[in-house]
Amino acid sequence: MTTTDPTAQRPLGWRQQKARTSSRRGVPTTLPPAADSAEDQLSLWDDRPTGRGRTVEVLPGAVLVEGWLDLDQQRALAADFRRWAEPPAGLRHPRMPTGHLMTLQSVCLGWHWQPYRYSATAEDTDGAPVKPLPLDLVELSRLAVAAAYGEDHPAVAPFAPDAAIVNLYAPGARLGLHQDGDEPVDAPVVTISLGDTCRFRFAGVDRRTAPFTDLELRSGDLLVFGGPTRLIYHGVPTTYPGTAPAGLGLPPGRVSITVRQTGLPRP
Repeated sequence: MTTTDPTAQRPLGWRQQKARTSSRRGVPTTLPPAADSAEDQLSLWDDRPTGRGRTVEVLPGAVLVEGWLDLDQQRALAADFRRWAEPPAGLRHPRMPTGHLMTLQSVCLGWHWQPYRYSATAEDTDGAPVKPLPLDLVELSRLAVAAAYGEDHPAVAPFAPDAAIVNLYAPGARLGLHQDGDEPVDAPVVTISLGDTCRFRFAGVDRRTAPFTDLELRSGDLLVFGGPTRLIYHGVPTTYPGTAPAGLGLPPGRVSITVRQTGLPRP
């Protein structure tokens, strides 16, 4: 159905329809300049060797691949992020149904996510159509699942990602324990880390409480979780400012690119 302005008698575009279906307004933000010189970085980077490191199953179905992306690949994704963050349907602080404004900033690709549902437009900000999920990011995510689980794993061939939530954790931002449970399929979740190191926390599938499994995600690391841990509670309690490699082209903080398969039909 086309909504019309009775005074103008012409169809309303997305600028006039923005966020009509949502009262939980996010707050659009502008990406800060890059802190990309060695002088801007603190000397906190650890002594882990550069390049591909260990592949570790930290929990059943949750696999960490250390140093999966080299610096050139990280820089390319950082440049992509700067483009994705621009409006329309750009970077914003999402707002929870309680009214709480999340400390992280987020931009979506393929499908727009706001707590706790997906839509084809940025309903909580400018109402613009969500940016498409780039085909090279689709392919990278499929390679990520194969790298984590092995090429012959049954989760690899059917994995068809169609959405990404890209979060910027500026210094001081965090993400509370939550489940990625808004997708009607059980395909694995792929998370690529850029910038500052973070503490990533797993709780349990049926609990938010201790005991926790904590790990450090550094720039270039890959984390894939699915199967028995697909609906595990997880979060980011802290990041470590100044730990990013110099020259990524990112503002201070951490960027996570979290790709998933929603299984949702297109409108």
